[in-house]
Amino acid sequence: MAMSKGSLALKTVKKIVVAFCPFESNAKASREFLALVGSEKTRMTNLNCEVTVNIKHDKSEPVIDVTFVDGEKLLMNGTNLTSKEMLSAFISRCTVKESQMMEGTKK
Repeated sequence: MAMSKGSLALKTVKKIVVAFCPFESNAKASREFLALVGSEKTRMTNLNCEVTVNIKHDKSEPVIDVTFVDGEKLLMNGTNLTSKEMLSAFISRCTVKESQMMEGTKK
């Protein structure tokens, strides 16, 4: 998976929980997403952001639960999404949150 990590920043994120069953084939995209948000370079963009992995052995669907600093949540079901689609949704939401934060500090 070729994806630029340069635009990935966790400034507006409070917590990320990635839950999956590693023995299910549908967990691949969630594991790839975890690798990107859990990388040292990305984690350094917000040291207060908690990234948690919940590994299950119950054949459950992979789920990514993101909590932003303003309390809003983004819940992604990794069963039918690619890691690129999840990352795109995550980055676009983070971009909106960052612009809202910037507007709030200007007022």
